[in-house]
Amino acid sequence: MQRRHFLASSLAAILSPIAAKEGRAPRIILRSSWQTVNIGDIAHTPGVLALLEKHLPQVEVRLWPSKVDNGVEEMLMKRFPKLIILKSAEVKQAFEECDFLLHGSGPSLVAEKDVVKWHEATGKPYGVYGITLPTTGSTATKATPEAVISKTIQVLSGGRFAFFRDGPSLELAKKKGCTCPVMGFAPDGAFATDLRDDEKALAFLKEHDLEEGQFLCCLGRLRYSEYWKMKPGVKFDEVKHARNEAMKEHDLGPLRAAIIAVVQQTGMKVLLCPEDRSQMEVTKVNFYDKLPDDVKKRVVWRSTYWLTGEALSTYVRSAGLFGAEMHSPIMCIGNGIPAIVCRWAEQTSKGLMWRDLGLGEWLFNLDEESEIPGIVPAVLAIAKDPTAAKAKAIKGRETVQQRQRETMEIVGRM
Repeated sequence: MQRRHFLASSLAAILSPIAAKEGRAPRIILRSSWQTVNIGDIAHTPGVLALLEKHLPQVEVRLWPSKVDNGVEEMLMKRFPKLIILKSAEVKQAFEECDFLLHGSGPSLVAEKDVVKWHEATGKPYGVYGITLPTTGSTATKATPEAVISKTIQVLSGGRFAFFRDGPSLELAKKKGCTCPVMGFAPDGAFATDLRDDEKALAFLKEHDLEEGQFLCCLGRLRYSEYWKMKPGVKFDEVKHARNEAMKEHDLGPLRAAIIAVVQQTGMKVLLCPEDRSQMEVTKVNFYDKLPDDVKKRVVWRSTYWLTGEALSTYVRSAGLFGAEMHSPIMCIGNGIPAIVCRWAEQTSKGLMWRDLGLGEWLFNLDEESEIPGIVPAVLAIAKDPTAAKAKAIKGRETVQQRQRETMEIVGRM
């Protein structure tokens, strides 16, 4: 028997006795693709798809998305031409034909109701790959109610495996009594994202005289994402807006200082870029407009949103990235590019995954005043010694890839 046929039959036997009996490849539903206004939420899906493609190549994957608009569906199909993206009318048939439901990475058990629906309708197994278990969500203004957490724990307990993308989430699940038979740390799926749009990226870099390896990327965000500016029908939130206004200088001032230091003390330029559709305004008002004129000459402000492929094609040509976001740093480390993360409580515990990867020196808690003075020196260290910084990033990537192999082996056994 050829190796490919052996692998297919082995996976079929492991993932589904029905698939083995019918002599076909196992079929997985990937529940993912939460929204398209943020390149990080886009990146979850192609990352997990790339992992499945690499580690479980004979499995048929059907994507059950929430959102794949704004060019995302086309981008996914270009990279994964065999992918089946389910329309709403096709979900029922997929329930009948598929063997396993895999909930992808996210800020929580995002599609908890759909996981329950799958299990109740089919009795078939499911697993969860790389989520945060929040006590305070990025869209909440107070702690998640205990009843909500308890329900989530109950759903996680019914899975074949539950992997969390940061240590505190794993510990919280254990503390709350999760009885899932296999639990552990799995890097956010976005680490494996390999989308590219080199044509657009190279054109932008050429237009703005940004040379490969001679610029750093900087991202800025507010405490709460301004979804009322990005999504039709989302009402303005006065409480969140007030918190954003109160903290924006506290949070973004240190990053602006790092931009100035890089330009004045090194030969590097800085590219101001967005992770979501509201951040072009954030970086212009809080960074670019407040820079000294001599610094502005070596700083490029990106005025338009981009998709994940173009962003990643840009990041891999930079010397590194710093800012108050999470998934652009994740994609950087996944590709061996240095990345500094600044975080706060409103972002949940996801940023603490940097400690799980041995990258704690590149993690700064802006709620802890004593950590803020370390931001500028850390950014300057990357700019002044990019070789050493890249070696550190590659070491972090190796930790990620090792855990990806281990966790995908477990997925294959389910």
